[in-house]
Amino acid sequence: MQNIKTRALAFYGQHEMRVNLSFFLGGFVFDVITLSSIDDMFSVVQQILYLFIVGFLLTSEFLVTAQKWSIPNWLAKPWEYRSAIVHFFLGSLLSIYSLFFLKSASIFSSLMFVGLLMGIMVANEMKNVQSRGDTKIGLYVVCLFSFFSMMIPVALGFVGWIPFLLSLAATGVVLWGVYKFLMNQVNDAELLKRHLVVPGATVSGLFLVFYLLGWIPPVPLAVEEMGIYHDIQKSEGRYFLSHENPWYKPWNNGDQDFAARPGDKIHLFTKVFSPARFDDTVVLHWQKFSVADGWQTTDKIPLRVTGGRVGGYRGHASKGNYTPGDWRVAVETTDGREIGRIPFSITLSNEVEQRQFEVEER
Repeated sequence: MQNIKTRALAFYGQHEMRVNLSFFLGGFVFDVITLSSIDDMFSVVQQILYLFIVGFLLTSEFLVTAQKWSIPNWLAKPWEYRSAIVHFFLGSLLSIYSLFFLKSASIFSSLMFVGLLMGIMVANEMKNVQSRGDTKIGLYVVCLFSFFSMMIPVALGFVGWIPFLLSLAATGVVLWGVYKFLMNQVNDAELLKRHLVVPGATVSGLFLVFYLLGWIPPVPLAVEEMGIYHDIQKSEGRYFLSHENPWYKPWNNGDQDFAARPGDKIHLFTKVFSPARFDDTVVLHWQKFSVADGWQTTDKIPLRVTGGRVGGYRGHASKGNYTPGDWRVAVETTDGREIGRIPFSITLSNEVEQRQFEVEER
């Protein structure tokens, strides 16, 4: 047994970078497979436990480096593997938050933020990045803010500026508590400023900028489906969607190539996921493209979203006043953050033959 341990430690010493990367990616793959609902209690407790463990190890490492704390005997063996443990838990947390943000991200707006978050995961494993300073502290602050930015809207039942500012405030309170604790131990404000305050303030400032730019997805909302149809009927809690999209255009959601006859209306169907006890409003933002003026708003229709339905909250809207051309409808929060978007085109048709619609049930 001792020989196996010796070999394992020797292997880790020779391949520390690869082992750390393996643990980091292992955490990501683990949570891709096991990802649950955003308000699942087991998942929430798991995140809190991971955040506590990483925070404890990072704080302890700071105190040990400052020679203000000695590792107790019961922690001596696990302490040898602290780097791998921190990487695994950070990888797991970042994977959870990346996936939840990805579900709520519009490919046209918020994917910039999700891509950046995933890029941070990879960059943290590069030696030249690690050698530049307190990247783990910065990553921990990213995870801390992400946790609050998901849990606070779930608790309040709505998204917007108030949950965002509360998330920033909660992150700041935790960092302030850590700062006060470490200050009592090391009594070195300059050291803490350099290794804790600056990374924490930098990450918080970046989140504020990203929010102002509309890059941060409005978790926990997520558009699961959008489609354009010739007709929508609702009966006994079921939606019946009529379209004439040909079989050779399977990428279209309904009639995105809409052939409009006199009297036709444009019908939009959407499914928006939100957790239980969630009650908020989204906006269906209709826009038409003009060569001279670009995308111009024609309508903004509010849609009340209540959570708890497994398949997502279903809603629809229609438009009878339109002109041919390129159109799009975006599902947005009331503060203008885009959750999803569907483009479509309208052409006028003078055909008189009876149309055969395919009807889908939702």
